Parts: sequence; C-alpha cells; structure tokens
Amino acid sequence: MTPLPHSCSFPFCMTKPWVGLCSIGFSISLILLSLTYLWPSPSRWYPDICSFFSIYGPPPAKYGGRHTVTLIPGDGIGPELLNHVREVFRFSCVPVDFEVVHVNSALDTLDDINNAITAIRRNGVALKGNIETNHTMPPSVKSRNNLLRTSLDLYANVMHCQSLPGVQTRHKNIDIMIIRENTEGEYSSLEHESVSGVVESLKIITRNNSLRIADYAFRLARDKGRRRVTAVHKANIMKLGDGLFLQCCKEVAAGYPDITFDSMIVDNTTMQLVSKPEQFDVMVMPNLYGNVVSNVCAGLVGGPGLVPGANYGRDYAVFETATRNTGKSIADRNIANPTAMLLASCMMLDHLKLYDYASLIRNAVLTTMNETRLHTADIGGQGTTLEVVQSVMRIIQSKGQLTAEL
Repeated sequence: MTPLPHSCSFPFCMTKPWVGLCSIGFSISLILLSLTYLWPSPSRWYPDICSFFSIYGPPPAKYGGRHTVTLIPGDGIGPELLNHVREVFRFSCVPVDFEVVHVNSALDTLDDINNAITAIRRNGVALKGNIETNHTMPPSVKSRNNLLRTSLDLYANVMHCQSLPGVQTRHKNIDIMIIRENTEGEYSSLEHESVSGVVESLKIITRNNSLRIADYAFRLARDKGRRRVTAVHKANIMKLGDGLFLQCCKEVAAGYPDITFDSMIVDNTTMQLVSKPEQFDVMVMPNLYGNVVSNVCAGLVGGPGLVPGANYGRDYAVFETATRNTGKSIADRNIANPTAMLLASCMMLDHLKLYDYASLIRNAVLTTMNETRLHTADIGGQGTTLEVVQSVMRIIQSKGQLTAEL
C-alpha cells in the first residue's frame, strides 16, 4: 500500500514508507510525556525522558502574556509581607497572577502541603513565606518546608549576601554567593531511637547530588563572572560523607580551569566570615552547613530582613527570604522589614525573564534603603512596613512607568 503523504520527524518515517510507525511513535511519545506529569519528581525515574521534554528556564506565559505563580503565605510575617508584594506588583502592572495556596503547619494531615506542591508543579514557580515547623509534634510529622523542597527536587538553595546602601555594618562591600545542597545531608528526616535514650540521626551524602550541586555552583560562578569557588566541609572528621562531597567538588573543579577552587573546614569558615568576609566569592556546601553559613552571612549585612533566597530544581523554582524566618513575634505589627521579600520577588521576576519589572522594583527598594528615616527596627530605625512599601511605590511612580493610582 502506498503510504499517505504526511509530515513527520520520526527517523523511521523519514527513511522508510511505514506509516504505521508514525502513529506508533507518536503514541509512545504521548505516553512517555504523560509519565512526566503523573509521577512526582519524574526525573528520578526517567532522567533521559525528562531531559528531552523538560523546559529549561522559566515556564512560558500562559494567558495574554501573563504568568501564573503559586503564592504560599506561610506563617508569621509571611502573609503580611506577601500582601505588600502583591500590592507593589499591582501598582507596577507586573504581568503576574498569583494562585494563593494556604499551608497550615498545625494540621496533622499533609493535604495542604500536597496541594501546594501540586500547584507548583502546575505553575512552575512559587513565592512563599516560611512555614513553621512545630517542634512539639511527633517525629512522624515532617517539616513541610523539607517536604516541599524534596518533593520538587529543589536541590540548589541560592543566597546572594550583599552589602546594601544605607545599612550600617561592621564590614563593607560584602558580595558572597552561597550555594547550599537542599535535599539531603542531615535534613534527610531519617531519625530513630535505637534503644531507650539513644537516638540515631542519619546524614545522607550521595555522589550524584554532590556532583550536581558542585556543577551548579561552578556554572553559576562562570555565568556571573565570579573567580573563586570555596567548598565548605568537615571532611577531617566525617571522612566518608564530607570526604565524598569534597571529592566531588574537586572533580567538577577540574572542568573549570578558569575558576579558582579551594576548600575550608566549616568551623574555620564561620570565623573567617566574621573577620575577613571579603576573601569569599562563591561558596558551596552540604545542607546543614549551608543553613549555618547563610545565617552568619545574613548577620554580616544587617539581618534576615534584608536577604532574599531562591530554591532551584530541574523543573521548578521557589523564592523566599534567605534565612527562612517566620518572625511570629512581630507578625501583624507593621514593623517587619519587607526588603528581603521584595528582593525575593525581584529574583522571581528575573527568573520569569521580566527583567524590566525586576529592575524597576529592585532599584526602588535599594533607593528606599538610602532613606535612613524609613529603616525598620531590625536595622536600627523606627520606620514601619507600610512606610517602606509606600516609599517603594512612590519611587516607581516617579520613574514614569505604567502604574496604577497611588
């Protein structure tokens, strides 16, 4: 039978007159593509399929050039600050719509966090406040923040610790990028009481995850024009676990001869950070050390209210404040510093390639930082959250951009 004329990119159809293979190949492709949506973190089971079908970078705008972003208010000051972010976005006519998903840390079930994870899989991007972990809950109740990061395989936590204008600190001109492995290490949620009074907590370090976070750090360093990458470890004591992480960093470093590589033990790192932070450029480390080092660096530039953070995976990105504080003691008092959350939203806009909007809001935030009378209490001032946000919007309006009524 003479095959019907058709257009097909499958090699079989291009080289042989077998029409049946076209439909078969198309059906197989649809089945494989559907698997990437039906199973969580599909890249763990089908990495080759996912590398073919995944969209690298941000998801495309869906409706009329607008992006849909999952918004997770979280606990403490999260809802308050994210409401201000939405206000600034509306005022600046940012083409982003938010799908709000509430997560209640007090619930025993995981339905809420599963709904949030599903929404992020649908939208590809999220902006969130921190979700409090109740320490009085039994060990079977896992941290919702950890569940979100591991379920979406958000393996790279990125924090840019940078001196901000108008903020008085001991050290000036700090500019450090911290890359933290985000899915394993001591935060693997593997603990048990072997006998009464004896608890074992397992630290998981894998070659695959160590290689990919090291490669992420070096690629980021090259893309940003950085000249040095420092691996932080404790391989002198944990010779196998941290030794594997350090070895993986060395292997990756060999492929980047244009970037200087060194390593430093974590306890010495903290001392060096508070004494001579200018020596650091890009730092890469396992999960727990990243938690400690990022908080030290936040303190160097003025505190947790100033530093944004991002969590990147192969398919998804989630943006939040870098040190993941809930700030429950200052919630709904109009004194929380909105800077970190506003800057995190700018990182999100950069990820969505909405660079003009990101620059507009970021420059307004940094200009506001120069107004010391507007500084909030955490950086030595008496300004309020609302005053900072209103100043940001006034500056945006003064730039002559398309904005709503102030």
